[in-house]
Amino acid sequence: MVGGLLIQLLRGDRHMLRKFASLSLLLFGLTLVFGIMGSASAQGKELPDFTDLVEKQGAAVVNISTTQIIQNVQGLANIPEDDPFYEFFRRFAPQIPREQESQSLGSGFIISSDGYIMTNAHVVDHADKITVRLTDKREFSARVIGADIRTDVALLKIEAQGLPTVKVGDPNRLKVGEWVVAIGSPFGFDNSVTAGIVSAKGRSLPQDNFVPFIQTDVAINPGNSGGPLFNMKEEVVGINSQIYTRSGGSMGLSFAIPIDVATQVAEQLRKSGKVTRGRIGVTIQELTRELAESFGLSSPNGALVSNVEKNGPADKAGIQASDVILNFDGKPVNSSSDLPRMVAVVKPGTRVPVELWRKGKSGRVTVEVAEMPEDSMLAHAAKKPSDSSGVIISRMGIAASELSADQLQQLQVSGGLLVENVTGSAARAAGLQQGDVLLAIGNVQIRSLAQLNELLKLVPMGRNVALLVRRGDNASYIAIRLDEK
Repeated sequence: MVGGLLIQLLRGDRHMLRKFASLSLLLFGLTLVFGIMGSASAQGKELPDFTDLVEKQGAAVVNISTTQIIQNVQGLANIPEDDPFYEFFRRFAPQIPREQESQSLGSGFIISSDGYIMTNAHVVDHADKITVRLTDKREFSARVIGADIRTDVALLKIEAQGLPTVKVGDPNRLKVGEWVVAIGSPFGFDNSVTAGIVSAKGRSLPQDNFVPFIQTDVAINPGNSGGPLFNMKEEVVGINSQIYTRSGGSMGLSFAIPIDVATQVAEQLRKSGKVTRGRIGVTIQELTRELAESFGLSSPNGALVSNVEKNGPADKAGIQASDVILNFDGKPVNSSSDLPRMVAVVKPGTRVPVELWRKGKSGRVTVEVAEMPEDSMLAHAAKKPSDSSGVIISRMGIAASELSADQLQQLQVSGGLLVENVTGSAARAAGLQQGDVLLAIGNVQIRSLAQLNELLKLVPMGRNVALLVRRGDNASYIAIRLDEK
């Protein structure tokens, strides 16, 4: 056939020329496709097959629906029955409900054959009724064994036996770029399967100091919360907990609680119904390169202490504001987010060695870890504005005034300066604002305007200075580069 085409081609048959070109293109395309497939197969680069994973593990994933009874959902229904207007509104506004049901959906997975189920705490928060539905359509009423808001982990129990369970893996062996699979009930669609890769590990999120999140690009939507994240060994490595979204749906940024963290929490919840954590009584912040330079550190590793609770464990051990904690209980503190997790897992009453950096050299102290209370929020006095005239501190470009005796008492500090105005570019770039209170420069407490100016004279041009600044209830260090003479 090809020979005949060639003969006609040589005779100048244009129709045959087009046929020959099409045939050649087809043969080239087939060669290319089979070559690519053979190359991918030879190198083991075929896309993964999730079917076995879903068939073996899908039955252990459950749908969780909750019902919450909301009393007096409208303002008029809050009128007490002995109020003169109650009868009027009862007669002429009978449509106002006295209570209303609020329903929500989530996911979970069975961790023991006798009915223990793990999910997110926010899935069952304030629920009056919890229903668990299995893949075989059986439904059970569930009770909450315990829930931990700080890690967003909850443990449920249903009365059943012989249930399918998941296999638990080691999230520490996960690698960035590895395939992972989520099974859950997004928008109520039971046992939906989505897949993606691990985008990052050890992520710290705002208000979540105790969880080193696994970031993935797996499609996670409302209803997936509490469901399992599997690796390709068919093991649970995380609990899908949060998503980053601007639309309410998946945007390829989802976060899972590592299963080892969740298991530790679940074990405590199963034994006592609550979670016990350690604390040392410090407020910390991230150490930037500029702050590290100002403290004489060669690298920005460690947790910078911005405040020490009076008479707390750290205070009793001799830890001070402006110290940088480099090592806790024999483990390096690479960033500030590492320290809360390290402290939390230590049993209260344990004495732990701490390596810290102070005034240009390292030292060691021993701190006795205390128990973290249920509510660790500390109340602070509100700051009153000053009516004093400001004094310009030229090297930082701010106008500041000394705190009055009343302000010192309300702020519970022994010294400091109130920022009245910010005029310099360096101070603005560092984020200083009117109303901030300057507490210390480095590890030296600020007691007066004259003292601060004297301290600034000792700092060479172009160097960063660490300034402890209180704004509202929080105090943290910021770095300001002193470029002005």
